[in-house]
Amino acid sequence: MESLKHAAREILLAADPADKVSLSAAVATAWRGGGLALGDPIEMPERPGRPERPVLLRPGDMPRRKVGGSQQKRVALLHALAHIELNAIDLAWDIVARFAGLELPRGFYDDWVTVGAEEALHFDLISQRLAVLGAAYGDLPAHDGLWRAASDTAHDVLARLAIVPLVLEARGLDVTPTMIADLHRIGDTESAAILQRIYDDEIGHVASGSRWFNAIAVARGLEPTETWQKLVREHFRGNLKKPFNHAARDQAGLPVDFYEPIAD
Repeated sequence: MESLKHAAREILLAADPADKVSLSAAVATAWRGGGLALGDPIEMPERPGRPERPVLLRPGDMPRRKVGGSQQKRVALLHALAHIELNAIDLAWDIVARFAGLELPRGFYDDWVTVGAEEALHFDLISQRLAVLGAAYGDLPAHDGLWRAASDTAHDVLARLAIVPLVLEARGLDVTPTMIADLHRIGDTESAAILQRIYDDEIGHVASGSRWFNAIAVARGLEPTETWQKLVREHFRGNLKKPFNHAARDQAGLPVDFYEPIAD
């Protein structure tokens, strides 16, 4: 590995999800052990590498999914979550490399390397569970809208932080507890345990996003709440949907006066 930036770019360009997972773990270990320098700025790809399957559809063309007692419904739910986590791997490593010329503190890269490694672990856990259920990532179609958040915010780290951890990942805090409860209700404690692990880690991811969004906004002489709301209006293609998991958002340092005034 030449540098953290080059390693992050290699993860993005990897087409095989298993390679993204193994590389994420190796890069995180090397960075934490002091074996990688940050490196010089490099050109980042417009899109990450992807396997031939799943077939990618427009978000509006995706069939609706919900938890149910049948194995088919559980596979559909887990497959959709695997696709989210695969994109989350790339989003984390992209923020590491794309904005590495901004002279940000080492702690910024420490946090997002941790996020990248945890997103890779999440994908791997879901993939293993799919295999137990007789399925694999790629068996079902998935939508191609998640990477749009990276494209729309590639010009500004503050916009990226506003949308990815503080809108998209924060939304996961709102909806995941219901999915966990539903899986327990139908007796799938193994899948529920995986979602619980993801939920617990995502609180930390949102916390990292909130911490660095506020720090960078203040460093630029901007008021964080107003700036976040402005960036969400400019770069988020959708509405902030209620109900919110206020307890988890508070734990992650995302105060209600950020999101409630512009919800729905």
